[in-house]
Amino acid sequence: MSKKLLITEKPSVAMEFAKALKANAVRKNGYLESEEWIITWCVGHLVTMSYPEKYDEKLKQWRLDTLPFIPTDWKYELIPAVQNQFHIVEGLLQREDVEEIYNAGDSGREGEYIQRLVFMMAKPNPKAKMKRVWIDSQTEEEIIRGIKEAKDLSEYDSLSDSAYLRAKEDYLIGINFSRLLSITQGRRVAKQANLERASISVGRVMTCVLGMIVEREREIRNFVKTKYYKIVGEFGKEGNSFGAEWKMTETSTMYQSPKLYNETGFKKEEEAKEFILSLVGKEAKVTEVKKSKQKENAPLLFNLAEIQNECTKRFKIKPDETLEIIQNLYEKKLVTYPRTDARVLSTAVAKEISKNLNGIAKGFVDEEIQGYMKKMIEEKYSTNLVKTKYVNDSKITDHYAIIPTGQGYENYDKLPDLQKQVYKVIVKRFLAIFYPPAEFNKIAVSITVENEVFNTSGKVCTKKGYLEILKPKNVEKPKEKNVDTGLMSVNEPENTVGAGLVSAREPETNLDILNTLKKGQTLPTINYTTKDAETSPPTRYNSGSIILAMENAGKLIEDEELREQIKGAGIGTSATRAEIIKKLEKIKYLEINPKTQIITPTNYGEIIYDIVAASMKDLLNPKLTASWEKGLDMVAKKEIPPSEFMRKIRKLY
Repeated sequence: MSKKLLITEKPSVAMEFAKALKANAVRKNGYLESEEWIITWCVGHLVTMSYPEKYDEKLKQWRLDTLPFIPTDWKYELIPAVQNQFHIVEGLLQREDVEEIYNAGDSGREGEYIQRLVFMMAKPNPKAKMKRVWIDSQTEEEIIRGIKEAKDLSEYDSLSDSAYLRAKEDYLIGINFSRLLSITQGRRVAKQANLERASISVGRVMTCVLGMIVEREREIRNFVKTKYYKIVGEFGKEGNSFGAEWKMTETSTMYQSPKLYNETGFKKEEEAKEFILSLVGKEAKVTEVKKSKQKENAPLLFNLAEIQNECTKRFKIKPDETLEIIQNLYEKKLVTYPRTDARVLSTAVAKEISKNLNGIAKGFVDEEIQGYMKKMIEEKYSTNLVKTKYVNDSKITDHYAIIPTGQGYENYDKLPDLQKQVYKVIVKRFLAIFYPPAEFNKIAVSITVENEVFNTSGKVCTKKGYLEILKPKNVEKPKEKNVDTGLMSVNEPENTVGAGLVSAREPETNLDILNTLKKGQTLPTINYTTKDAETSPPTRYNSGSIILAMENAGKLIEDEELREQIKGAGIGTSATRAEIIKKLEKIKYLEINPKTQIITPTNYGEIIYDIVAASMKDLLNPKLTASWEKGLDMVAKKEIPPSEFMRKIRKLY
């Protein structure tokens, strides 16, 4: 009897496929078998690229005259620790009774690469039809759909080409540039770092990320705070007043004055006080009152980079820990595929979204979430997402955003507390998109004192909308006052001048007063106050924000034309970014504070940065790395042939 062979990326996934297929399979050594199906698995990578010495024993020694090393026929080998499982898979692939082979590896570029390497080394039964299963979650219906709609493996050849090229590109850069710098600069690095010897590790993505972190650190280190002085007027009557901040305009007597640090502040406190004295006794008039209603929609859904950043902020965990948690939630059928760059849903998924909502309503026993679900039902919130910003087929490549499946709740209670919390974060972001927008009333007021303008504004939340889910603690009740005078964080008030008064009291901006003001109205002036302000250095990356920075690295490119060409390209991929950070920490190029997750480069990392900057600066530039990532994407989309991309790589050497 003919058999169907299905290969997953790991044993736990194979078990889920077996359950979904209701195969009643018997467990054997490294696989499951029933009358119709054989289900086996890889354990991550089973095959790897060979080091140079496997091409020629002489290449084991690092010497300049053997560089660059660029193979024409690439060699691969089994990973010793998992070779037993490879031989099991190999034997199954070659069985004469296997007529269909289903590649059910992880639905992404790296997952494709893992399985293609196995097929390349194992040489499957040539008579068997090769198919590819591509799924977005591990729910039973999605697994069944994926198998039913499995396409011919050849339709994913361009993705496979892209995966092979990514590996070759990283291999060539890592081998050649690491050896080159270690040979030419190793002694210097060892001396600077006070080490006996030093080998320099260079990578296409990791060196660029190191550059981002070192450059940010040096910006902070070299930053010199500049103090300047702002002016705030307090208008109205004692006990019923509001504050407004002065800003230089073209009508101002201070227009383009060298005394100003910027349009809102003076370089010297004495000059700010002199200016205040020139205002004392002059009439203050309301010259503009703008009232507007604003609506704010819920943010887009999570992709991997966004949820990694969110978890770093909330739970102070590293991106690789977040990925591990969400991968587990995925394998427990609770969420959709984690390694995605998309923050939107596909039209097809949006049309069936009620299944996810119904599953949450019926299965997720959580009082807070059930409260949100109850309100959705009672208020009859629309679930028709198709024409909203949350659905956009053009912004999806391999997978849509991470959302709850509405299933897998039989596994939820067994999860560790942190995993439960991460799951709730995903559920709340998902439910928020069905809630109405938050609504605000905004008032902006301009006060003119002769030729000088003071501004203030206020914002009131009138309807919480989606903020009820995502920011319940910040929006306690409708009509909460959230007033913005434009004031920076400053020190204690200095002298206050006006109408013969000296005061150390902080002026308040009262939104109710702003609401009563009319254009042309004159106002009493209580006083004018100088405020200390100072410039702030850029903030350090944390382990979550660096992931977002990597995802959006194309925006760091100064050349506008090139920036547009590689629009949407980051450095690394959603599947690899966390591992890059982990590796940089492991090789001691950077340190991550376990409590805050703040990243700082080590002295060793800065030495490596300087060496690379002096000899091959392009490796530190996001332009090069992002353009390569864009090229790989173009290969995957069949926009350029693999040979063209490889030709560009070879030009580097």
